Amino acid sequence: MPGTRKLGRRTDQRDAMLRGMVTALFENYDAKEGTARIETTITRAKEVRSVAEKYLTLAKNRTLANYRLVLAYLTKEDIVKKLFDEIAPKYVDVPGGYTRITRIGQRRGDAAEIAVLELVPIKVAETAKPAKKKRTPRRKAVAAE
Repeated sequence: MPGTRKLGRRTDQRDAMLRGMVTALFENYDAKEGTARIETTITRAKEVRSVAEKYLTLAKNRTLANYRLVLAYLTKEDIVKKLFDEIAPKYVDVPGGYTRITRIGQRRGDAAEIAVLELVPIKVAETAKPAKKKRTPRRKAVAAE
């Protein structure tokens, strides 16, 4: 597992929590906005980010082996299908950095630092700007004799 944070849990509990949070992140994907978000503590968000990016990277390369690897980790089969069919194709040209963590304040009960973990929206088919013409260097005028 990525990271060395124990998050106050035993290994099996921590793995189950991360699996559930990554599944929830991909489950909350909104196709109109092109983003998905979950709210959690900063330390959990940092752990979930690395796992989510790993499985999104696997989903970008559509092979049966990758499908089975992602299916073995995520807890819902329809979310895996959604990841491979809707989410991953938008990030094919992006080399990494699919998620963003934004701090939003402290939780009222225990003052834990809360953050929003979200998939960064990708602009698909933006209007292409026309390429600028290269300027040719000006020639210095040759003095006439």
